[in-house]
Amino acid sequence: MFKQIELSYDFKDLEPHIDELTMHTHYSKHHATYTNNLNAALEKAPELSGKTIEEIFTSLDSLTDEAQKNAIRNNGGGFYNHNLYFDTMSPKGGGHPEGKLAEQITKDFGSFDVLKEKLTAAATTRFGSGWAWLSANKAGDLKVTSSPNQDNPIMETKGEWTPILGIDVWEHAYYLKYKNLRVDYVKAFFDVTDWNKVAANYKEVTA
Repeated sequence: MFKQIELSYDFKDLEPHIDELTMHTHYSKHHATYTNNLNAALEKAPELSGKTIEEIFTSLDSLTDEAQKNAIRNNGGGFYNHNLYFDTMSPKGGGHPEGKLAEQITKDFGSFDVLKEKLTAAATTRFGSGWAWLSANKAGDLKVTSSPNQDNPIMETKGEWTPILGIDVWEHAYYLKYKNLRVDYVKAFFDVTDWNKVAANYKEVTA
């Protein structure tokens, strides 16, 4: 059974960047529902029993029931993507990455500011609901992409790329505070981004 990641901070701790009501609703309602629905869907797919969520994403094509596949894809993505999202935010966030991640960012993007520009563009130009991603591969390369709905790079590349940072641009992530001003929400997101955690994710992918 998959479980939501336990937050290392309270719902109010990301104020004023991410408001308490949005955090409570996002984590306790939306994320919880995705997690519960994923577990319910997997009960009907015993062939996926014992697999990690990443292995499930790369095994989706083995499912012949389209409704079952879509339920696991959508709710599995909602579970995984939100775990990453909430885990890479912190009331002590902001600033910039350091160490090997910072070096790779400079190599692949030219500078941290350019990376932020690319992530902002990916997030703000995603039509409808979806995500913007910073992903890494085993070789240590980085790239910025976006995905619709609850899809993610693991699904889209059969595990070749793994997200190490995700920006949720579904309206439920920002609308209570920022209304239709998605760009303001994305700017605020960088004020709570925990780059130490992102660096740890990068190290795990490239280990």
